[in-house]
Amino acid sequence: MLQDPVIEPSALAFLGAFHLLDVRSPDAFEKGHAPGAIRVPIAAWEAAARVAETSLDTSTYWEDAIRGLGLDPAVPVVVSDDGRMTDSARVWFILQYFGVKALVLNGGGPTLSGYPDRLAGIRPAVPTAAFRAHPGTGPVGLVNRTELKGNLSKVHILDARTSAEFSGEDLRQNTRGGHLPGTRLLPHADLLGSGRLKPAADLHALLSAAGFGPGDHIVTHCDGGGRAALAALAALRAGYDDVQVYYLSFADWAKDESCPIVRDEQGPA
Repeated sequence: MLQDPVIEPSALAFLGAFHLLDVRSPDAFEKGHAPGAIRVPIAAWEAAARVAETSLDTSTYWEDAIRGLGLDPAVPVVVSDDGRMTDSARVWFILQYFGVKALVLNGGGPTLSGYPDRLAGIRPAVPTAAFRAHPGTGPVGLVNRTELKGNLSKVHILDARTSAEFSGEDLRQNTRGGHLPGTRLLPHADLLGSGRLKPAADLHALLSAAGFGPGDHIVTHCDGGGRAALAALAALRAGYDDVQVYYLSFADWAKDESCPIVRDEQGPA
């Protein structure tokens, strides 16, 4: 079985040395952060992933970006956000896709306040860090629009958006609304409880109830990548080992008129 990609806050004290990646906004980071934490420029990463020249299908930009974090390859990496879990999941997905073994801190930064033992192992960035990107070597893969369109009947799609987005009532900023044919709805909020990703057994029950079985090839998507990454994290934690993320997600799908969208089906209750 694959290693749980989520680490509970109490386990940090037993992890030994680790890098803590803080993916909150610059303002939040400046107002206060754990000593030695490394800030990830989440807005820049999110924007770069949407542009063809720097998309996740290319490695040059990401090799430089990840190298710039100053990670010691011998030191475990833990990713933390403001507690919403979607930003930390997004960064985790990108890191693992390019070959960095990383864990997501369950509950994010709020779980660190008042617990100095959880911060004792943090190691600062390494000024001369070396990194070579190895795309596709992590436990969760990446799929693009063309690949997914050609394999709709062969995959099991998990839509991590809201029910209003799924039905087409909420268009966000898209010109078309609805969902991909055959998609199963499992809103990302259902994966969380009290600000944390639910335990493996609970997540497995949720995915099973939504129609995902052992051995299914699961592709997650949302509207822009973050919730899809969280859904992939949840699937991995639940024990599913054939998972991909359609990172550009529904916003990318909806803009291509040749890609089918339906509005007459409903996701599981």
